[in-house]
Amino acid sequence: MPVIGLTLDHEPAGGYSKFPWYAMRENYFSAVSQAGGLPIALPHEPERAADYLALIDGLVVTGGNFDVDPALFGAAERHASVATKDKRTQFELAMARTAHAADLPTLGICGGQQLMNVALGGSLIQHIPDAIPNALAHEQSNPRNEAGHAVTLTPKSALYRITERTEMQVNSAHHQAVDKTAPGFSVNAVAPDGVIEGIEDPARRWFIGVQWHPEFAIDPGDHRIFDSFLAACRD
Repeated sequence: MPVIGLTLDHEPAGGYSKFPWYAMRENYFSAVSQAGGLPIALPHEPERAADYLALIDGLVVTGGNFDVDPALFGAAERHASVATKDKRTQFELAMARTAHAADLPTLGICGGQQLMNVALGGSLIQHIPDAIPNALAHEQSNPRNEAGHAVTLTPKSALYRITERTEMQVNSAHHQAVDKTAPGFSVNAVAPDGVIEGIEDPARRWFIGVQWHPEFAIDPGDHRIFDSFLAACRD
């Protein structure tokens, strides 16, 4: 059974505990388990990235309600909407770069996809409403377990082959998006307004990011993403 490491979110003291605490939504883990993996949580220790990678067969870089520091992709200014979690980002950068170098199967989800792009040299749109004229509501008002809009998959991409879908209905919970893809990466999904919704590195056996949350299994292609990811982790 493949062991799959999932990055955690981090919150300061308050709410669950009077001390800082880790958390992650349950269905990230259940989606991995249902696809045949053994999910484990990865606390934020950037200097231990190689040690973590030695224990796992695949990596999931999860999403969260925060942003990658624009300085990490060379932006001269930071949009007022940007909020960061710097230690989490440093850990995920270390994990993504180490996994990429080791050709370890990696799935980036929502902010995790954005993180993967920055980790390997790409950049981000800091705030979609200010950058894309007539943009869709990428922070959908309806519940996250419902579709927010469609995405069109790129023919001949790995994601297209995996999902067997030319179009998918996806949820949408982001105000940032990939701008320039990392060197060697290609776009595998696009929203109707032109926003990049997925990326992949064709030079790696399975290194794919999607802007939506396939753990909610809204579209038939979502299960196929996890099934394909776990199949790669067994190889």
